[in-house]
Amino acid sequence: MGMPRSRAILGPVQQRIPSLLAEPIAFAHRGARADAPENTLEAFQLALDLGVNGLESDVWLTADGVPVLDHDGVVPRGWRKRSAIAEVLRADLPAHIPSLAELFRQCGTGFHLSLDLKDMRAGPAVIEVARAASASMPERLWLCGPSWEALQPLRGLGAKLVESTRLQRIDETPERRAATLAANGIDAINLPQTDWSGGLVSLFHRFERVAFGWDLQEQHLLERCLRMGLDGVFSDHSARMMAVYHDQVGPPTPVSGGD
Repeated sequence: MGMPRSRAILGPVQQRIPSLLAEPIAFAHRGARADAPENTLEAFQLALDLGVNGLESDVWLTADGVPVLDHDGVVPRGWRKRSAIAEVLRADLPAHIPSLAELFRQCGTGFHLSLDLKDMRAGPAVIEVARAASASMPERLWLCGPSWEALQPLRGLGAKLVESTRLQRIDETPERRAATLAANGIDAINLPQTDWSGGLVSLFHRFERVAFGWDLQEQHLLERCLRMGLDGVFSDHSARMMAVYHDQVGPPTPVSGGD
């Protein structure tokens, strides 16, 4: 393994700390959005072509109960009017917004998928669509919510559950939060990369909680966070992320059970 390029940032750390998972997940944030329109089938397919083993998006339910992938959750409706996706039928959405089922039809299921539940009601429908695409897909489905309490209704349905937050929003010590997540069946915590340190990763690993980090856009940040043992990293720059991933981890293993 090559020497780290960012010695000043990494300090004395010379070896990559192992991930809690078999290998870390490289999540393409909203697809390969640095090179294609975000949250489109084009962006998701490009990210997979660039070698990522994970995709990320935001999910909403349409008025007729279809999970679709979009960030803002509002669409133009007529002259100078915008409507929430929850108020619009799937058939009336702009063509560039894909449904979750269309993602699986286009891209298969050979990847991990992190979905930010913008509408918490979407959880059961998302799991149902994932299971219809592949019986093993829910095992690779990471559903993110703003608090562990909001995720409780999804326990036992087969998907992985992720509290997506910031350290400053947590109303207890990190150690107590790790214990809370473990006691309540929450599989992972997702924090911005600025919140993570090697010691904090080790703390959550001690409670067997998966540690994800987002907003990793620069090479030195990707190197630092992979070396400290983060189990998943999120980046807009899929090609850059995979170059660092290959250098630090090696080529990702094909996802077992995927298409």
